[in-house]
Amino acid sequence: MRDHAKDRETLSDLNRSYVRSVDEADTAWFDANLAGDFLNTNPDGTRIDRDAFLAQIGRGSSVKNIREHDVIIRIFGDFAIVHARTTYLKPDGTPGGGYTDDWLFRDGRWQCISAHVARL
Repeated sequence: MRDHAKDRETLSDLNRSYVRSVDEADTAWFDANLAGDFLNTNPDGTRIDRDAFLAQIGRGSSVKNIREHDVIIRIFGDFAIVHARTTYLKPDGTPGGGYTDDWLFRDGRWQCISAHVARL
């Protein structure tokens, strides 16, 4: 049986690092923590695979000062869902944000398998 308290702490740390890595265009962090079959849904509804996501992150985010809030981590055995609200500034200065990330415990570690960024 998995230790949910430890998993929750690990997933909380991974979530903070995920948001930081978007803000800092840290493709190395994403390369180490995204599953090979990762998919992302952008705020405009387009879906991209892992390679396209890494390229997108590498170009730098168009939003600034992204921070996570109201994080809810739901663990279902070797699968977890992270729901959160974010705050950030869009290029036009308006606020926006929210996301859901899915994590799978695979090959002895938590890997992000999908992300969905909400449009506000």
